[in-house]
Amino acid sequence: MPKKTKCWLWISSIIEWFLYMLAYTVVFILVGYMFESFIIDESHLYLYSFMAVVLIYVFNKTIKPILFKLTLPITGLTLGLFYFVNNMIILKLVEFIMSNKIEFKSLPVLFVISILMSILNLLIENIVVKPFIKKVKSYE
Repeated sequence: MPKKTKCWLWISSIIEWFLYMLAYTVVFILVGYMFESFIIDESHLYLYSFMAVVLIYVFNKTIKPILFKLTLPITGLTLGLFYFVNNMIILKLVEFIMSNKIEFKSLPVLFVISILMSILNLLIENIVVKPFIKKVKSYE
């Protein structure tokens, strides 16, 4: 069996990241259709959804760890429910950056959306993305 090169590992990492982003974009669009108070600009729905998901990814890697450490005592006292408030903060940051392209009109619905997106992302990751990546890596 040939030895894996650094280039191949780099390319497979990019493909894996892109697959995650596409799956999360599907979740983002589905959640957008479920709630009337969550508005995504229809002119370029897929592009804006993909951009929002990339922003969410970047914020989850940079800002969310800081938020998590700052809110850990409150999260512990609420038995983990405050964690979804951190997700709400990330979603509001994305809304702020994307200005008129994505809009959340209600905070209670935003809370439900953050819970639903966490659940759907977990399901899609474990049911679709990870098995697909495992299957692709078995062919290497």
